[in-house]
Amino acid sequence: MKIIVIGHGMVGHKFLEQLHALGVPGAEVTVLCEEPRPAYDRVHLSDFFSGRSAEDLSLVEPGFFEKTGFTLRLGAKAVAVERRNNTVTTADGEVLPYDRLVLATGSVPFVPAVPGRDRPHCFVYRTIEDLEAMQACGARSQSGVVVGGGLLGLECAKALRDMGLETHVVEFAPRLMAVQVDEGGGRTLRSRIEALGVHVHTDRNTVEITDGASARHRMVFADGTYLETDMIVFSAGIRAQDALARQCALAIGPRGGVAVDDHCRASDRHVYAIGECASWNEQVFGLVAPGYEMARVAARHIAGDAQAAFTGADMSTKLKLMGVDVASIGDAHGRTPRSRAYQFIDERRQVYKKIVVSGDGSRLLGAVLVGNADEYGTLLQMALNGIALPEAPEFLILPSSDGQAKPGLGVEALPDGAQICSCNSVTKGAICAAVGEGACTVADIKACTKAGATCGGCVPLVTQVMKFEMARRGMAVNNHLCEHFAHSRQALYHLVRVGGIRTFDELLDKHGQGLGCDVCKPAAASILASCWNDFVLQPQLAKLQDSNDYFLGNIQKDGTYSVVPRMPGGEVTPDGLIAVGTVAKKYGLYTKVTGGARVDMFGARLEQLPLIWEELIAAGFESGHAYGKSLRTVKSCVGSIWCRYGVDDSVGLAVELENRYKGLRAPHKIKFGVSGCTRECAEAQGKDVGVIATDKGWNLYVCGNGGMKPRHAELIASDLKKDELIRLIDRFLMFYVRTADRLQRTSTWRESLEGGLDYLKDVLIRDSLGIGAELEAQMQHVVDTYQCEWKTAVTTPATRARFRSFVNSDRPDEHVVFIEERGQIRPARPEEKRAAALPA
Repeated sequence: MKIIVIGHGMVGHKFLEQLHALGVPGAEVTVLCEEPRPAYDRVHLSDFFSGRSAEDLSLVEPGFFEKTGFTLRLGAKAVAVERRNNTVTTADGEVLPYDRLVLATGSVPFVPAVPGRDRPHCFVYRTIEDLEAMQACGARSQSGVVVGGGLLGLECAKALRDMGLETHVVEFAPRLMAVQVDEGGGRTLRSRIEALGVHVHTDRNTVEITDGASARHRMVFADGTYLETDMIVFSAGIRAQDALARQCALAIGPRGGVAVDDHCRASDRHVYAIGECASWNEQVFGLVAPGYEMARVAARHIAGDAQAAFTGADMSTKLKLMGVDVASIGDAHGRTPRSRAYQFIDERRQVYKKIVVSGDGSRLLGAVLVGNADEYGTLLQMALNGIALPEAPEFLILPSSDGQAKPGLGVEALPDGAQICSCNSVTKGAICAAVGEGACTVADIKACTKAGATCGGCVPLVTQVMKFEMARRGMAVNNHLCEHFAHSRQALYHLVRVGGIRTFDELLDKHGQGLGCDVCKPAAASILASCWNDFVLQPQLAKLQDSNDYFLGNIQKDGTYSVVPRMPGGEVTPDGLIAVGTVAKKYGLYTKVTGGARVDMFGARLEQLPLIWEELIAAGFESGHAYGKSLRTVKSCVGSIWCRYGVDDSVGLAVELENRYKGLRAPHKIKFGVSGCTRECAEAQGKDVGVIATDKGWNLYVCGNGGMKPRHAELIASDLKKDELIRLIDRFLMFYVRTADRLQRTSTWRESLEGGLDYLKDVLIRDSLGIGAELEAQMQHVVDTYQCEWKTAVTTPATRARFRSFVNSDRPDEHVVFIEERGQIRPARPEEKRAAALPA
């Protein structure tokens, strides 16, 4: 079967993933993509202006097309479909035959027919090429206007604001997001948006765009007023991209789009249409979740499942627009006959909530939430599953004044068919089945069901369902550290902190049992170091350390150790380099510049470590903590001092940050990156803490990971002054140290946080828990009590004495054999040792 897919956007790629998963025998799939790059995430398109690259936004897993055998043609525009011959013609004249044709052409931006709309410096907000052009223009502009106050318009306004422009939104309707929110919600949303410095103009009909007097453009409105600006972006809605369907005379829906049946087939049964270019039941869907469901249905039907059917989609949405929660569920406007509404308005906090219920008060029909959307998950499930309302439904949205929990929805009340993740159409039953197959973490659930893997809004509910099902199956739903402590790592941290406990024996005596093990001892050692920062090789603490910490060096597979002096920010003097080279040459060490921008020396025998470190310390170096679950490195580019693109001193900040946090022990190792501009040469967005310079300050990213499961860091705050940046990093690191599980990296810790990034922002920026000052004080204690562990070790006779290969002899380990490689010596592998021992 020859299958041609026209369009490789989010929905087109979802179709390919589903088709591959179904394994259609003999399918020969060709994808025609008009854009110059594969599918990328349009939902988070505005992140491009926060430093995410086109590659970061890509939805295509490395090797996808090689693995599937599908053919992707970039820059290949389809210009004609000949249905009588079942062929597609491309712009370069090539004619391709098909047995099944899938139209996934998406939509095109709607640009009002305003004279002057095609002037230079006027854009649409749709593709990465559009964004690149906007970015180039924004660098030469002072102000920008978005025409359109809907979802895309406000996303675009965020992009303009992120570029540092004076930002205006011009909307024809009397309120923002008129489709999703009602009048009350629109007023609150406007207040919130204006409080962020964006100028909102509603009830404005633009009749002409001409030359401006103080800016490039003047937008003239129907009432005679005008607005001047340097750039204009049209984001006034979308229209189905159905030109090919019209060219080949397929049936078109009354509002545009390819008319399709329940199987997503067009009027020609060999042609399918999915996503924004399709019209089902005279309705065009502009959200990604319905498009994904269409993709699944079309793939199943092509694969032979005659029962696969699209039955419509829930258009409920939960959004974060410029930091403002906006949610809309079902009949948000109360258009159902005899429906009733309950409203809550808090003008001081700028929060608006409304629910719409049936006339008899038994069912929830819709809701609007602006400024706070905590109830979204509960309300959505009530609406979707027809769950009975409490006797007083108003308490679902009223704040609790007596500290009692509000009426909510236990996951046990949800039917198995309840859709938990709308983006990927994952039901409660699917999550429960995954638990039955061994998925016991949110990361496991994401991997096997994809629930929560797209927008992430459903992660809290996914977590609840997972834990409920684990408990129902009799599985242990606890996070006890080990058999010796019936507490989580978080609980043990607080017990140590509150109780002033400074030794493992005291902790075991008060809160544990038995003698301890290889799990709880290193975990307790880390907690004690995080709280009190005592020397880790004190007699009471040394016995808790693992091998690397016990000898303050990473043990290599041949039994030798690595030596890694700290080079803050990658900065090192010529004298420092000479000293390192002298030591390496003297002791025959293999040297390598690592990805963390410092020099590692390999092959040191145990008894050599104190001698090597004495010489390094004398040359001004400190321990690099390469062996510890602590701050490893702060990678930096060369910054504004040297680079012509740099906008701030990334090296200076990297040195300052590394020197501040170098003594911090944590649940797992931590890496920083500091880039002097958005060209991102330090790869800061793949680090636990990433900092990028802008012309307005520093942008802070957190919870990235370049390890086995790479995760892009997320922007948590923008345009920070240095003192604001350091204060926020203090809070972030100490909150992570307090609350993460044993050996949990910041990336997986972030994935496990209920409430996600929004919760993290509330705690760290808005100090919702009231612990900000306490976190800062704890970090300052770590800074004030820092000591170079190797300096303490070599100057403490009892500690130094442990660095011997044999407890009863000072002789070195003669079994370590070295061979030459590329001008250096390195430890021999076992087979090389055997070869060296053979007679010549």
